[in-house]
Amino acid sequence: MPKGPKGEKRHADTVQNAMLIGRIATGEVEDTPSKAPNRAKGGAVGGKARAGALSPERRSEIGKKAAQKRWES
Repeated sequence: MPKGPKGEKRHADTVQNAMLIGRIATGEVEDTPSKAPNRAKGGAVGGKARAGALSPERRSEIGKKAAQKRWES
C-alpha cells in the first residue's frame, strides 16, 4: 500500500481512496491523524541527547567531515 508524504497509508486505486473518504465522512471509519508531530518531537530530543553525549573533540571531527563533504560537491 503506498504511503503519503507524512507516512499515512493510502489506497493505490483512486476508487478505493474515494470510498475511504466517503466512509470517513459518514463516520463508518475513523480518520487517523498523522504521527508526524510525534516524530518531529522525538527527533529534536534525540539531537539534543546526542549533542550532550559527544565530546568536543568528536563534535569537531564530525563537523570537519561534514564541511569537507559540502566542499566536495
